[in-house]
Amino acid sequence: MKRNCFVFILAVSVLFLLNACTQQEAQKGPYLAKVGKTTITQAEYERELKSLPEFAQQLFEGAEGKERFLDELIKKELLYQEAQKKGLDKDEEFRQKIEEFKKITLIGYLLEKEVEEKAEVTDQEVKEYYEQHKEDFANITQMRASHILVKTESEAQEVLERIKKGESFAKVAREKSIDPGSARNGGDLGYFSSGQMVPEFEAAAARMKKGEISPPVKTKFGYHIIQVTDKKVGKTIEFDKVKTLIHQRLSADKQKDIFDSYIAKLRNNYTVDVNQEALSEMFGEEEKSEQADEEQQSGAETPLKERPGAEKQ
Repeated sequence: MKRNCFVFILAVSVLFLLNACTQQEAQKGPYLAKVGKTTITQAEYERELKSLPEFAQQLFEGAEGKERFLDELIKKELLYQEAQKKGLDKDEEFRQKIEEFKKITLIGYLLEKEVEEKAEVTDQEVKEYYEQHKEDFANITQMRASHILVKTESEAQEVLERIKKGESFAKVAREKSIDPGSARNGGDLGYFSSGQMVPEFEAAAARMKKGEISPPVKTKFGYHIIQVTDKKVGKTIEFDKVKTLIHQRLSADKQKDIFDSYIAKLRNNYTVDVNQEALSEMFGEEEKSEQADEEQQSGAETPLKERPGAEKQ
């Protein structure tokens, strides 16, 4: 147990090496230990301790715990000085990792300033969203949907365009759907409960409002254009039980919108040149392989895992 604790604490200490200030930084307070020419001061000790997660800080409570933590700092300094002595800080791989670390950290800091801090969500916004989307927080007992099943995504896009231009969903379903059972009924699948559809189909239908038509939805059977025609809902979940979830959703949506706008602005400020020829050569064969797989896997099976009402069609 003691050995495992030692390994854990040593690992935590090493992880926070890059988080500490330089050893040449001026410190206040008496020194607690010297390792070679480096001094560990009380101020550095307290800073390092506070940088640990709260649960880790609890491991060093009391006089004995404080001595153990000082010993961990000494071990860290010994390892650091030995690594420098061996010239590992000049190793090219190490320098690349440092640069990558700096890049990721700097990007994170930029996004914090330009995105996260500007995506504040108020309590009023959360409440308004709940009132305007109460149906989204009601338990759905059953759904009814129609679909048009085709083999490829391009066929699905063609079907969707026909419907957008005003053609009847049922008419297009009878002409184009490769699911014969539902095609006879204009694509109607009847009512179904949770678990009767393949997951991708069910998840897409659950997100849709009554009357809405989906973009192409891929499942193992092919590509579906889905129209939700009815939803039977139960009791609405109380606001207090979902307000945290709503806040997270609104915050994520705001962050995405701000991020997308920010990236669009940056694209206007910087020159971006994509080598399409090299890109096509790199992914050309991969795309052909994926298309062949899709054509092989597509078929005329129903998207339902089990459909008790199938014999009625």
